[in-house]
Amino acid sequence: MGEWQSTLEDLVMLDFYKGKKVFITGHTGFKGTWLTKMLVNLGAEVTGYSLNPNTVPDLFSISKVKEKITSVIGDIRDLSSLKKAIDNAQPEIVFHLAAQPIVRESYIDPLYTYETNVMGTVNVLECIRTTNFIKSFLNVTTDKVYENKEWEWGYRENDPLDGFDPYSNSKSCSELVTHSYKKSFFADSKVAISTARAGNVIGGGDFANDRIIPDCVRAAFKHETIIVRNPHSTRPYQHVLEPLYAYLLIAMKQYENPDIADFYNVGPDDIDCITTGTLVDLFCSKWGENQEWANISLDGPHEANFLKLDCSKIKNIFNWNPRWSVELAIEKTVEWSKAYQKGENIPELMDKQIIEFMK
Repeated sequence: MGEWQSTLEDLVMLDFYKGKKVFITGHTGFKGTWLTKMLVNLGAEVTGYSLNPNTVPDLFSISKVKEKITSVIGDIRDLSSLKKAIDNAQPEIVFHLAAQPIVRESYIDPLYTYETNVMGTVNVLECIRTTNFIKSFLNVTTDKVYENKEWEWGYRENDPLDGFDPYSNSKSCSELVTHSYKKSFFADSKVAISTARAGNVIGGGDFANDRIIPDCVRAAFKHETIIVRNPHSTRPYQHVLEPLYAYLLIAMKQYENPDIADFYNVGPDDIDCITTGTLVDLFCSKWGENQEWANISLDGPHEANFLKLDCSKIKNIFNWNPRWSVELAIEKTVEWSKAYQKGENIPELMDKQIIEFMK
């Protein structure tokens, strides 16, 4: 990526990841594909371990990043298969993204959700515990790990963990598993372990069900009214590149200084913690074509109404700050979606957006 020029931190990152062996679980998912693309562009030697993509279409295939990595199709619940993949890859850095990530799906199949999100984390940590080449591990969880009290202020890393629904709770458990392994097995070792609790991400190529922006894009493609079931809920929306950059930063910095390995919130500034209705208003405005939405209440399971993160810790320790406003995040998502609709070169557009973000 010759055009990649930006801050000193970005240039350090470009140098750091070049030639590094990196292992990603969940690399075929939405966030996993964008992270894989960033790491490939940074010059890393990437091995991914994941199930086949579970949407049609899927970003992993569209991005064509598979041609530039070692891609292993496997279940995170299968310890022997996972350990074989990690042993073969011999990575120094591991990003754990594999998960069942949908709240409403977790009500339908809680057993699979817990098996994947809890025991999957145990399996990754077991592989790390029984190897001697991994130096930096980041477990990616969610802002929904906190006991939600519908506060108007952001949750901090020392607030109680207790997700309500099976997805959120399983991610709380994943955090606790990581804390336990860190204290029990890695306190005196050279493996730096952190977790990152990110907010709601948006961006081009998310085809999942039960996510507001993918629902918006599908409706816009069909020239249909967007159905919004809870327009008054407040969430910390951010472009997918925001937390991914933070993950890369945490993994790099703790590799160099294990003492800063910890538990970090990653979210937008308060100004970009907006209601779902405001988010959809922005989408319709950026999409144009007289796109509209309607508030139609649908029966469904419990979901939090108000959720924000306090990201002071990562800002202070890593000098990290969000780069794109939620309005720009929507603009980039619309750009990607319309390019896809027109059959344009998506891998090139992804590279272009990554460069723009890093600049």
